Amino acid sequence: MLRDYINKALSKAEYDKLEDDTFFGKIPECPGVIAFGETLYECQNELKEALEGWLIVKIRHDKVAGKSCISC
Repeated sequence: MLRDYINKALSKAEYDKLEDDTFFGKIPECPGVIAFGETLYECQNELKEALEGWLIVKIRHDKVAGKSCISC
């Protein structure tokens, strides 16, 4: 279930090549989930790690608040 969510969120990722030939990635539906990389592949991996960290924080926060979690 979590893997499906991560894959779905990553499928919505947007990437830009920057002026210095590095890459920037973000998932608009997940505020604060951004990444940079020397290559697109590196940026994609960094974005996945950022998303996983974001989810951990979100799950912990929502659990404490007594809400159902993950509405990205």
